[in-house]
Amino acid sequence: MPGTYTLVTDGACTGNGTDDSRGGWAAILTAPDGAETVLTGGEYPSTNNRMELMGALEGLAAAPEGAEVRLVTDSSYLANAISKGWLAGWQRKGWRTASKQPVANRDLWERMIVELARHRAVTPQLVRGHAGHEANERADRLAVEAARDAEPRRAAPPPPDPPPARPAPLVAGQEQLGLDL
Repeated sequence: MPGTYTLVTDGACTGNGTDDSRGGWAAILTAPDGAETVLTGGEYPSTNNRMELMGALEGLAAAPEGAEVRLVTDSSYLANAISKGWLAGWQRKGWRTASKQPVANRDLWERMIVELARHRAVTPQLVRGHAGHEANERADRLAVEAARDAEPRRAAPPPPDPPPARPAPLVAGQEQLGLDL
């Protein structure tokens, strides 16, 4: 698979971190041949960091397995977690930050580990937000629009029901007694 995929992502959130916050994310994936895939979504309540991660996750999921991906983001949280080893450090420390606090968005970071492993290489490129980077500005507009159309965040699905208990084996003679176990 020659060439590098370019993934430009952004997240947006109104009322960041409040109970009525609305988040949106966008991912623009460009294949080496120039073919483009645009993905957006949103949820509430949410946070900006959560939406930044969702854009990257969904974009990486859309890239073919084994691809080399240049991840263009204006999120230092996302870029540094990947390029500066924060993600690996959080894992080693039992999902705790340097200040011993639980890592925010652990569910998404665990998904990120899976997505990063699917690709030959993912190289973050940090760009300055709202500074005229055309693709980043486009991703921002898409993320803001997605926040307006956000759906309620769904709780993680409950674990599956345990299998039914197996009946106890019959003891010799029980079937003649009519015992219903």
